[in-house]
Amino acid sequence: MAEMTVQIVTPDGLKYDHHAKFILVKTLDGEMGILANHENLMAPLEVHEMKIRRIDDDKHVDWVAVNGGILEIKNNVVTIVADSAERERDIDVSRAERAKIRAEKEIEEAKEHHRIDEVQRAQVALRRALNRINVGSK
Repeated sequence: MAEMTVQIVTPDGLKYDHHAKFILVKTLDGEMGILANHENLMAPLEVHEMKIRRIDDDKHVDWVAVNGGILEIKNNVVTIVADSAERERDIDVSRAERAKIRAEKEIEEAKEHHRIDEVQRAQVALRRALNRINVGSK
């Protein structure tokens, strides 16, 4: 069976390193399914839930909350470089819920004062919190 290596790297170091037969990511152009022997490619990523089907068990799927970044596919090695990424098992959902509430309040306050740049920052924080909640609740 053809396989590829999947690595996720953040400023805190290597967050994920396993062999997989399929991954699903979300680029700026939409969702992309990747199998072994995929052509070499680089693409920017959205904040999304990354699905990784590992080779050790057909039913084994790893979910990773990826907060943007860059995807590189080269010679059956998929590398994602992101500001942050968390595996499903490492996410503190209650903390993510608090971040969601905080971001929603920041959006409302920034809108009241017509601070567009603050609204945009808070919207990014909200997307990240929702992504973490979705992945952590799987």
